[in-house]
Amino acid sequence: MSILYIRLPSKAAADGASSWTALPCPFALVSQGGAIERQGIAPLSDLSALMAKTQRVVLLLAASDVSLLRIKVPPMSAARLKAALPNLVEEKIITDPAECVMVAGASSDGLRTIAVMQRAWLENIAKAFIGFGARNITALPSQLCLPYQEGGVSAAINEQQADIDVTLRLSEYEGIGLPIMPEQPASAPHEVVEALSAVVPQGPIALYVPQADVRNFQDAADNIDAAEQRISVFADSWPHWIAGAGAMPLDLMPGLGAAAGANLNWRPWRAPLALVAAVLLINIIGLNFDWWRLKSEANASRTAMTKIYKSAFPNETVAAFPIERMRQKIAAAKRDSGQAAPDDFTALAAAFGEAWAETQGRKPGESDIAGLEYRERSLFVRLKTGAEAPTEQVRKALAERGLTLAAAPSQAGAVVWQIRSGK
Repeated sequence: MSILYIRLPSKAAADGASSWTALPCPFALVSQGGAIERQGIAPLSDLSALMAKTQRVVLLLAASDVSLLRIKVPPMSAARLKAALPNLVEEKIITDPAECVMVAGASSDGLRTIAVMQRAWLENIAKAFIGFGARNITALPSQLCLPYQEGGVSAAINEQQADIDVTLRLSEYEGIGLPIMPEQPASAPHEVVEALSAVVPQGPIALYVPQADVRNFQDAADNIDAAEQRISVFADSWPHWIAGAGAMPLDLMPGLGAAAGANLNWRPWRAPLALVAAVLLINIIGLNFDWWRLKSEANASRTAMTKIYKSAFPNETVAAFPIERMRQKIAAAKRDSGQAAPDDFTALAAAFGEAWAETQGRKPGESDIAGLEYRERSLFVRLKTGAEAPTEQVRKALAERGLTLAAAPSQAGAVVWQIRSGK
């Protein structure tokens, strides 16, 4: 996974520029194997192509824009800690906690490092980089990305036109930013060294400056700190920034919420999504066509049945269910002509008698039938109490005659069958 590292200017420098995205920023493109493929200084607007190609963009925020607080925090869950952060830092900052983004680091010796940054400025940064095509953005305090030396201080400079942002790492968990506005460009090394000597009165200081300025800053350090020689000047390079960023747990982007998450690049998905949309559209059109066709066929069938019904019974009004009315009319006509319907009492009783005689083979005096009852176009047969009920044999014999047999609720312990026409 390729990563693009960018050191951002401070908010003060951005406010003083007509367009802060045009300010030059040091950057480094690191390959998946960890090798630096490209590095230099360029405006953010010129890095948009790189941002769109890389899988991740790591922003090293100006130290003067991020306040690091060491606060004693009782043990609590991540959700409760997030809710408690505004109250914990309220007395430590001069601005409204609601206007800040706060992220807590891991607990060490009962203390946590809380990174605090102005929300509006971080949102402005996030929107700009998302607009440039960045998909996965991480924002880290640059002061904790400097090399940590126990008992000493690390410092680095970032030149922004006439101003200089000085980043200091004071300890493992602490760091600050110093804005330096030199009166003349030539006096910048002298003023930076003087400021460092005042802020860090004791202990060694490792100062990282651009390769071209190493000699000037070393001369300034020798002139000001000739006796103690506490300040050592080194050429700044990306490896120590990259190593520090890799070990940094304080990412401020999640503090913005969902808007700061990974921005999914939809460009490669345009063709598959268009294909899926086309397939769905074709299926919807096909389903609607089939529905209209089936509806037309149903209307045609209903119209034909209505015509047949009206031709057979011209004096009758059109029924809502012509098939059922036609069936009723045919059954009534059969009864009127003396032809028994399949569910008439005589037809059911005769068929049951034949089936019963076939399965029993007994004399009439030996019948186990206690009574017959006809209702709801069904024949109910009640057997004598305690009589054996050959249900399966009778059901099979009735099925051969187009009848069905079902068990009805028993009466006084006697078995009751319900026999109906299967037609």
